[in-house]
Amino acid sequence: MAVGYLVTVVLAALITVFCLVRIRGPRPLFFFSYRLGLVFNEMPLVVIYGLAASTALAFAEGDISTGADRVAAGAAAVSAAGLAVVARRGMRTAPVVRLALDEGLGAGTGTRRRPPLARILLRPFLRRRGDVKRVGDLGYGDAGRRNLLDVYHHRARPEGGSVLIHFHGGHFDQGRKNTQSLPLLYRLASQGWVCISANYRLRPAFSHPDHLIDAKKVIAWARAHAHEYGADPAAAVFVSGSSAGGHMAALAALTPDDPVYQPGFEDADTSVAGVIALNGYLGVYFDGDPASSPVNLVRADAPPFLIAHGDLDELVDTENPRALVTALRSVSTSPVVYVELPGGHHAFDLFHSFRFEALIDGIEDFTAWVKANP
Repeated sequence: MAVGYLVTVVLAALITVFCLVRIRGPRPLFFFSYRLGLVFNEMPLVVIYGLAASTALAFAEGDISTGADRVAAGAAAVSAAGLAVVARRGMRTAPVVRLALDEGLGAGTGTRRRPPLARILLRPFLRRRGDVKRVGDLGYGDAGRRNLLDVYHHRARPEGGSVLIHFHGGHFDQGRKNTQSLPLLYRLASQGWVCISANYRLRPAFSHPDHLIDAKKVIAWARAHAHEYGADPAAAVFVSGSSAGGHMAALAALTPDDPVYQPGFEDADTSVAGVIALNGYLGVYFDGDPASSPVNLVRADAPPFLIAHGDLDELVDTENPRALVTALRSVSTSPVVYVELPGGHHAFDLFHSFRFEALIDGIEDFTAWVKANP
């Protein structure tokens, strides 16, 4: 038996199962399924490429000679078919996003676009763009490296851009800037936006509301300095976040200019034009304080929200974001767009994939609508 080929097929089969099914336990199985699933659920074609190359090589070298070898080749074909289903789920995202936009903002809001096939098929993990410059490690507070941010802007520095601030995920106890939602940051920056990705203080040394205070410091920094990189001084400021960062973005948007969360910068304008929460945890913080849940802070003057969540998210059930959607829609006078992504796992925002590229298209439509309807 071709042992090397068998190992490749077994690994591909496991990846396929992890992508197709939400697995939550036991813990060792969850760890591997989560890590492999979050990568290859967005890049299933990479595994298909590997299977095809490995199978072709095995046949070319005469390694498929026994019954067991042919079973392995059959398993490779089945895995490839399963991965094709995974890819198809991602390709279904575009119409789902357009429908959610039309329902939340009005018919005709969602725009049909061609996906960037070269990026998705050939270089899904290469996030940088030649027309965008990243200015790294700018300080916005006094907490050392946890109060550093990066700025992404077009190299030509066109004037009049809007601002997007992104907060990373990581359970509030890990993670860093320059890791998540980079396809979104680079895409918008290439169109003249000024995009900011920020670190913030982490557990266990810090807890709520320290993360929120840092988020507001970043918003205040953006209003004071984003024009230096091409933003309009009166630009619309949007906040976004992944996982725990989505919680921070939502809290910041629902507590504008609240001096309780702005110690030492009480007079700073920390209001935002809109919120984009990606695979966000949107419930009560670890300490159980009801005021730490966005659901309990909804208000009539809340800004527009776009909330996107995978229907196979392993870490955060869909009931969690749906609760905030329901609360906002019952109180807020602003629209709420909720997109439940078919086949989406947690952390779907890491790579150029059919799923995330379609969602970025939707984010562009959402932000354009918000700016046109202040």
